[in-house]
Amino acid sequence: MKVLVACANGAGTSLMMKMRVEKAFKDLNVNLTKIHHCSISEGKSSATSYDAVFTPLNFVSMFKDAEAKGVVVIGLKNVLSDAEAKEKILASGLLEKNKK
Repeated sequence: MKVLVACANGAGTSLMMKMRVEKAFKDLNVNLTKIHHCSISEGKSSATSYDAVFTPLNFVSMFKDAEAKGVVVIGLKNVLSDAEAKEKILASGLLEKNKK
């Protein structure tokens, strides 16, 4: 599974979110083939190359085009929460979608 993590500038927040998302997938025994963190502007242009995009809640609407093309877009309220990342992954249907 390929995952993109995007925040405003693609520096601190996305790197911290990336570590939380990686841990959540590891806890769920899901192998990630690629995980990349970047800015919103880079993320918008490359999102359709990924299975899922994680971003802070206030940026979710910026990925509507990718979502329309089948990418699962997950907004996080607390970007430092392992539990929220895991909960959102399970609730999204992403794991079932990628078993096919």
